[in-house]
Amino acid sequence: MNRTSLWAGALAGLLLMGSAAAAPRTVTDPQAPRALETDGPVQVAWTDPAQFTEIRQSSNRFEAERGDWVQQLAKYVRTTASKELQPGQTLEVTFTDIKRAGDYEPWHGPRADDIRVMRDIYPPRVTLTYTLKNAQGQVLGEGERKLQDTGYLHNIGRQSDTDPLRYEKRLLEDWIRRDLRNQATASN
Repeated sequence: MNRTSLWAGALAGLLLMGSAAAAPRTVTDPQAPRALETDGPVQVAWTDPAQFTEIRQSSNRFEAERGDWVQQLAKYVRTTASKELQPGQTLEVTFTDIKRAGDYEPWHGPRADDIRVMRDIYPPRVTLTYTLKNAQGQVLGEGERKLQDTGYLHNIGRQSDTDPLRYEKRLLEDWIRRDLRNQATASN
């Protein structure tokens, strides 16, 4: 085997390794996961993000698809909800639709078409289904929730002002504290 063949083989191997290890760059990437890895009492999954209102109705679909914001919201639900569950309880949550706070307004010109503008007419909305079970597997609560915060710009937040998902996280946290906490503790 000559030197050129060795280099070509090594380069091909590196490219294959790099492509396998590369993380999805958009939430609609077919290789992107559709659920968090099983870890603890809270399991979070989501339907195809390409069907989410955030993507379908965006004025800048390219920017709306960027990043891993669905996974970040799923991780936030898992962490926050885990604190509210009683020992032995489990929770399964599936995001079926997400519309992030704000929207892109391309009519401001090409220099502003990637800026998410926050206005009252663009509130965060999350639709999810959930099932809460006790340690014996009995259902304590289940259903679909359509969450929306029309006053999101007027609420004083606890999250960092620089977190791009702060409005959606607050919406989810409010649901967990208001709805889920009551169901989780009602069984005791």
